[in-house]
Amino acid sequence: MSAQAVIVGMGQLGRTLGEGLLLNGITVTPVLRSTAIDTALNPQTVILATGEDDLGPALKKVPQNWKERSVVLLQNELLPPQWKEHGISEPTVFVVWFERKQGKPITPLLPSRVYGPQQDVIRSAMDSLAIPCEVTRDETEILTELMIKNAYIWATNIASLEVGRMTTGELYQQHSALVEALVQESVAVQNAVMGESFPVGEVLERVNQALLADTSHNAGGRSAKRRLERFLVQAHKMGVAVPQAQSIAQHNEIVPRS
Repeated sequence: MSAQAVIVGMGQLGRTLGEGLLLNGITVTPVLRSTAIDTALNPQTVILATGEDDLGPALKKVPQNWKERSVVLLQNELLPPQWKEHGISEPTVFVVWFERKQGKPITPLLPSRVYGPQQDVIRSAMDSLAIPCEVTRDETEILTELMIKNAYIWATNIASLEVGRMTTGELYQQHSALVEALVQESVAVQNAVMGESFPVGEVLERVNQALLADTSHNAGGRSAKRRLERFLVQAHKMGVAVPQAQSIAQHNEIVPRS
């Protein structure tokens, strides 16, 4: 009998992972918004491929016996309290650095990174699709990668609300001071949430690397305002001042909602 995987959320990322798993001979069961989870299944891998706002409700539906060593999380803006509050102590964290849009080929910016009990399953799935993917050495390294990706997502999206539609290359060339300020605020918030002290310089260097990996890549998107709302909620919760992000919120008449 082949190994089993459950994928909750079948957007572009969920479909990509499903394709990679199937190519490796793994049986994949999709779970959609309207689909109940079949608790009779005994999956080796449970991938939560929902959007950021849907992650909490999705985790509540996951059977407790699936949460031991099976869960894979890949959302942007992901932080440890989000899995710990649902009784997940050892997730596989997959930091995705590729993009897949409807009807377009997969575009990697940087090698994706993964760490946790299901790391080999995820890396093999990516290998099957020729998507660069690396296993990190330890938990600290994957948390660093998570912080870098979050900083990139928040900085590019929040900046786009201030400067308008442009590419990441243009953002780097024309608004580097704005990007740096937003990265600093992102690192401050994430350090407070994680109880860590990751250096801003390393994060900023990697964010700039991502900005220049594909200079024609769009900075920001339809979810930019919601990303800023969630960022401000995190900052307020942790008591961290984020004047640059707050100023952009005021310019856009954005009032944070949880």
